[in-house]
Amino acid sequence: MNIRTILLRTYWLLNAQFGIDPRKTLQSLQGLPRYVRDLFRFRSSYTGRLELMPCLHDWYEEGGTTKNEYFWQDLLVAKKIFAAKPERHVDIGSRVDGFVAHVASFREIEVFDIRPLSVKIPSVFFKEKDLINPDGLVSDYCDSLSCLHALEHFGLGRYGDKLDTKGFETGLRNMVSMLSRGGTFYLSVPVGIERVEFNGQRVVDPRTVIALAAQNQLFLKEFAWVGREGILIASLEPEKDFKSLSEQPYALGIFTFRKT
Repeated sequence: MNIRTILLRTYWLLNAQFGIDPRKTLQSLQGLPRYVRDLFRFRSSYTGRLELMPCLHDWYEEGGTTKNEYFWQDLLVAKKIFAAKPERHVDIGSRVDGFVAHVASFREIEVFDIRPLSVKIPSVFFKEKDLINPDGLVSDYCDSLSCLHALEHFGLGRYGDKLDTKGFETGLRNMVSMLSRGGTFYLSVPVGIERVEFNGQRVVDPRTVIALAAQNQLFLKEFAWVGREGILIASLEPEKDFKSLSEQPYALGIFTFRKT
């Protein structure tokens, strides 16, 4: 790994796993003098009750987070489902506070996830289910299916699932069994130099995804990806892009398949 990758990985570990955000810490320290200055200026002309609630790093933030692969995949696939108007859409393991909420704003959506969901959400019908285990799955259940940034975790134990080195393949096969002939499958997974980053995720060669899809009667309709720059790119030449991406450390591949 190069220095940049090591630094990014260290930042992710501190932030996501230990709740320490070095960037925000530095920004807050930088913003402290400004806060004190503004406090005294405001207090000099304000006579009401005043309590302190320092927000020290917001001066340095944009109006929202758009350079995030989740933002782009959730927006892209939700728009596709809105345009397609499927009879029944089922989601497997995608973010409830992102993609699922997007879709639930304009239609009903069924959600299967190995993790529980304690809150009932309008238009969201939830079922706790491990997709590595085919028991209870119904064939030809839906005409539209999504699994965004989730399949790469199957079999790594990260979310309480059992360890399974073939979890990716098994999960994909079980999902496709739920999809009716002619149905659409929206899938996103990390793509790049193929490896397992235990127990976080798999990164898969995009050509491996295509090969596994073909084994499960899936035909590629569209492909897009989000790279390190945080920009969504719609592929015009998927085969060429697959080769290029397979030699890169990381990108998020967003595949749209049709079941033949």
